[in-house]
Amino acid sequence: MANKSRTEIQAWKQQLVHQAEIKLQALTTSTNFKAYLKTMAKFHHYSLRNINLIYAQDPQATQVAGFKQWQKDFSRQVTKGAEAIRIAAPITKRLTPEQQRQLGTKRDQAIVGYRYLPVFDVRHTTGKQIPQTQDFIKPELGEHANVTPLYQAFKTYLNETTNLTVTERPMTENQARGYFAPQTNEIVIDSQELDQGMRLKTLYHEYAHSQLHGLTSAFKDRPRGYQEAQAEAVAYVAMQNIGIDTGDYSLGYVATWAKDQTVIHQA
Repeated sequence: MANKSRTEIQAWKQQLVHQAEIKLQALTTSTNFKAYLKTMAKFHHYSLRNINLIYAQDPQATQVAGFKQWQKDFSRQVTKGAEAIRIAAPITKRLTPEQQRQLGTKRDQAIVGYRYLPVFDVRHTTGKQIPQTQDFIKPELGEHANVTPLYQAFKTYLNETTNLTVTERPMTENQARGYFAPQTNEIVIDSQELDQGMRLKTLYHEYAHSQLHGLTSAFKDRPRGYQEAQAEAVAYVAMQNIGIDTGDYSLGYVATWAKDQTVIHQA
């Protein structure tokens, strides 16, 4: 794009976004993707307290539900002898008008305690297959010429000319390929990632987070799905600019995070 005029570059960008939106629309309106959304909606959205409880008891857990919920909502059975994870469920009490006045609230009920209920991770169940994000995201980009020097050059540029620090360290199986830490202005890339194209795309993605979602950035308070859609869109355009189409990964990633076409378009 170096020899293109500003007008030509702008037209190219608009065409790229238009093509991406067409592909995203086809994906998000497909029968398979609608089934994925319907299934994901059945999972309970746990509080931070319960998320911490789940992680403390079973760091490998990804999708949890109660014994009967697995049967009713997902057509799956909990494996005999599976160890339960305990989460906190509030115990509520109906308030009398006098209690409402004492507490200064108009709510009909108040939490008076908690009980701990058993839930089970998906890997301890069997039955009907559950749609996964991996069904819409192809994880490998493959080998591409000049990707490694481009990655190294961009990493060096960020470390030497910006207030960002880019490092590499091994990440666990359940972690992402990289992350941006706003408090320390650090970008971390998984040192175990062998796909050099994926490393470069991840660096573009996390750099986008640093610029769009840092502590003082314009979009820092937007929902996670919105932010992930923005960051991956930047990575998609940046990789297209060097001749690498990451659509099989990026478009599925955007769709499974944002899920709503309006959010996708805005982001």
